[in-house]
Amino acid sequence: MSRPMRALIASRLFPPEVSAGAFRLGALGRALARRGAEVTVLTTRPPKHAPAVADPPGVAVRRWPVLRDRGGNVRGYIQYLSFDVPLIFRLMGRRFDVAVAEAPPTTGLVVLIVAWLKRRPVVYYAADVWTDGVVSMAAPRPVISVIRGLERAVLRGSRGIISVSDEVTARLIELGADPARVTTVGNGIDTAVFAPDVERATDDQYFVYTGTMSEWQQPDIFVRALALIADEHPNVKLRFFGQGSVQSALRSLAEEIVPGRVSFGGVVSPTASAAWIRGAVAALVSIVPGIGYDFAKPTKTYAAAAIGTPVLFAGPGAGAELVRSAELGVAVEFTPEAVADAMRALLAEMTDGRTESRRAERAGWAAEHASLDAVAARVSAVVSQVALARAGKLNKASGASSRPE
Repeated sequence: MSRPMRALIASRLFPPEVSAGAFRLGALGRALARRGAEVTVLTTRPPKHAPAVADPPGVAVRRWPVLRDRGGNVRGYIQYLSFDVPLIFRLMGRRFDVAVAEAPPTTGLVVLIVAWLKRRPVVYYAADVWTDGVVSMAAPRPVISVIRGLERAVLRGSRGIISVSDEVTARLIELGADPARVTTVGNGIDTAVFAPDVERATDDQYFVYTGTMSEWQQPDIFVRALALIADEHPNVKLRFFGQGSVQSALRSLAEEIVPGRVSFGGVVSPTASAAWIRGAVAALVSIVPGIGYDFAKPTKTYAAAAIGTPVLFAGPGAGAELVRSAELGVAVEFTPEAVADAMRALLAEMTDGRTESRRAERAGWAAEHASLDAVAARVSAVVSQVALARAGKLNKASGASSRPE
């Protein structure tokens, strides 16, 4: 193409929303703009609690009102449809050479259909496997079948598929993705924001949990573990930042078994989150075993590593192995007793100076292996290759070497 590539990103999540998906796509928008692409993002109006941030330079962000749940999330079938249905008309009125779609699969399917009508390729950003998600929530069998069918259709119709880990890649291929179209790019975090030299939020002793509080994480395990060490460590607290479907139950449990020892700070900016992680004894991460998420490597692990704060990981699978192999902290079984023992050990490490002595090493690992900008550069390369491959086919068919469309 003799003119700049026109790239379009369609997602319900985009900065200033505070989520891993929003961070990924914000970084991708910046990376595409740096490549000289004309980038348009079709997304949602952010919730009221979202921090105020400027749109990425060189990226045109077009927002649309959507239905949100009581926590301000676009989460649930009706909420998804409130984004997906208008997206059909928003896409029809846009010119683009390549479209990038992120989950849920309903959004991917909408983008795929409109792109097919316009004869444009789609790159699907598969940061998660939605079929596994609905299985883990014990959804009715017909719902699981519909989601599996939608996800397979999107994977088979996309010219490029982005995966965040080898484990996710394996699941995508099992669902019908063409291995030749899948690129594993890894996961990352903004190492300019999450860095070891940020100022700590407070000098109190606490463990911190940031991000989504959901059924497949069940962070109540950390509250139950705190109750087991509460008398030994009367000044230690838990601090939760974020929101999610189990937050209300989590509050009730905390008031029942460790009153006054657990606080909930709501959704905070990445800068504030980094400050709280910097001062923590450890960052808490959990995955419930056996419900289909054993392959997950939560982004909060990378955030803690980038700051140099140890991770306390409760659960099985790839996330636990990452923490152990990279020596990012402690990974234990998903039981309150195991978590309580890990809390004791990490409190001892903070007291005797071992936590601080390992900070630079952990942050160095994150800078090398988990830079969000590096991940976004790899994704933008895939998007560009898909667009250029289509342009090359058109030029070959028309007998022209290069012709603007």
